Amino acid sequence: MAEQQHRRVEPDGVGGPAGTVDVDVVVVGLGVGGEETANRLAAAGLSVVGIERNLVGGECPFWGCVPSKMMIRAANALAEARRIDGLAGRARVEPDWSTVARRIREEATAGWTDDAGVARFTGKGGRFVRGTGRLVGPGLVRVGDQTFRARVGVVLGTGTTPVIPPVPGLAGTPYWTNREAIELAELPESLVVLGGGAIGAELAQVFARFGVRVGMVEAGERILALEEPESSERVAAALRADGVTVHTGARAERVEHDGSGFTVHLADSARLRGERLLVATGRRAVLDTLGLETVGLDPTRRFVATDDRMRAGDGIWAVGDLTGHGAFTHVAMYQAGIAVDDILRRAGKLTDAAGKADDPAGKLGDPAGGGPRADYRALPRVTFTDPEVGAVGLTERQARERGLTVRTGFTALSDSTRGWIHQVGDEGFVKLVADADRGVLVGATSAGPVGGEVLSALAVAVHAEVPVSTLAGMIYAYPTFHRAIESAVRDLLQ
Repeated sequence: MAEQQHRRVEPDGVGGPAGTVDVDVVVVGLGVGGEETANRLAAAGLSVVGIERNLVGGECPFWGCVPSKMMIRAANALAEARRIDGLAGRARVEPDWSTVARRIREEATAGWTDDAGVARFTGKGGRFVRGTGRLVGPGLVRVGDQTFRARVGVVLGTGTTPVIPPVPGLAGTPYWTNREAIELAELPESLVVLGGGAIGAELAQVFARFGVRVGMVEAGERILALEEPESSERVAAALRADGVTVHTGARAERVEHDGSGFTVHLADSARLRGERLLVATGRRAVLDTLGLETVGLDPTRRFVATDDRMRAGDGIWAVGDLTGHGAFTHVAMYQAGIAVDDILRRAGKLTDAAGKADDPAGKLGDPAGGGPRADYRALPRVTFTDPEVGAVGLTERQARERGLTVRTGFTALSDSTRGWIHQVGDEGFVKLVADADRGVLVGATSAGPVGGEVLSALAVAVHAEVPVSTLAGMIYAYPTFHRAIESAVRDLLQ
C-alpha cells in the first residue's frame, strides 16, 4: 500500500477538557456532502461542529473525481495526438507521467493536505475536530475524550470505503486501491485491474495510454454491468484497442505476490502477471462503527436509509455515498442542499413564508411547502472513458423489470454528420428508453467523445418528463453530436 503520509491540519480551538459541549449541529464526516452541509449551516449562523478523521473534502478532491479527471484529460490528449495520422499529418508522442503526477500533487491536492478545506469551514464560524465521531445516544456524538450534544441534530456523511474481495492470497499484499493509483509518482511496467466498473475502466485506459501493459479481470459477463449492454461493448472495444487485455466472466481464484509482482490465477486456469495490482471491485458504507444502534438505526444494513428530506431518524440526517444512491459528488451535493434546508427549518432559521418570498411560484421547493424533496428519477452518471458514457434514469432492462411498456430508440454516433466529420474517435451512440404508455423518456444513454455533455439535454427530458412528441418537434443544431438525439427519437417513434 502507499506509504505517503497525509499532513493533517489542527486548527486553533480544537481539544479542551473532557465533558459535554452543547452545539446546534454535529456533522460526522466532512466528505463532499458533509463539508457542504457543515459550511452552509455555519454560514447561516448555526453553531456547527465538523468531525473528520482524514481529509476535509473526502474522496472526490483527493483520490477521485478531480485528480482522476486530470489523469484522463492527459491520457485523452495522448490518444488525440495519435489520431493525427490520417487527419492532419503525422505526430510523434512521448508520454511523460511526471507532468501528470506533479499537477495532481501541486494543483489538485496541495500535497494531500486539507488546509484550505479546514479554513473554509472555520472561517464561517464552524468548529473543526480531527478524529472519529461516534453516536452515543440521541443527539450525542463522542470524538476522543469529548462529547457534543446537538440541539438541532446530527448529520452523517462518512462516505464509503473500497470493497476488498476475499480472494485467497490477496490480504496482506501491497495491492492498490484508487488512492494508491491516484498518488502514483512513477508508472509500473504492468498492471492487473480487478473489477470492470467505472473506476477500473477509467484507470485501466489511462495507464494503457501511458504505455503500461494492462490486464483487466471482471467476474461478470460484461464490464460496466450497471449500464446498457451497448455501453459495455463500446468501452470494452476501446480498451482492447488501447492494448488492455479484458477478461470477462472470469473469477480470480487466488493471488500470489512474490516481491516483484502479482500473479492472478483465474478460474479457467489462465494467469495474469503484473508488477502492480489495482483492486476496483466496488465500494461499501462502513456503518458498524458509527453507533447507529444508540439512535435506533440498524448498523447491519448496507446503507443508511433516508426519507426524501434526507432524514434518517428524529434529529438525524444522512448525505452522500452512505445513503446508497450512488457514489457521485453531484448526488452528495444535491442531498446536502435538501438536508440544509430541512435543518434550517427545524432550527427556525427558514420558514415557508421566507421560502415563498424567494420562490413565489413554488417551483424550487415542495409545492405544498416545507422545502425541497429528493427525487432520483433522473439521476445522471458519467463514466469518463473514451468514449465517454453518460446515462440518466433507467436502463432498458431496469425499465422492463419495473413492468413498464418499453420502447427504445437508437442511433450510432458515426451515422451523424458530426460523427462522420470527426472520423476517428467517434465511437458512440444515443439510446433512448421510453415508457410507451405515458409517452415520456424514463432513461437515456449518450456515449461518444462528449457523451457526458450531450447527456444534459437528455437529463432535462427525463427529469421534466418532456413528451417524446415534443422532443420530435424540436430544432437540433447542425452539425453537432447532440443532433443524434433527433435520430434516436425518430427511431423510437417508428
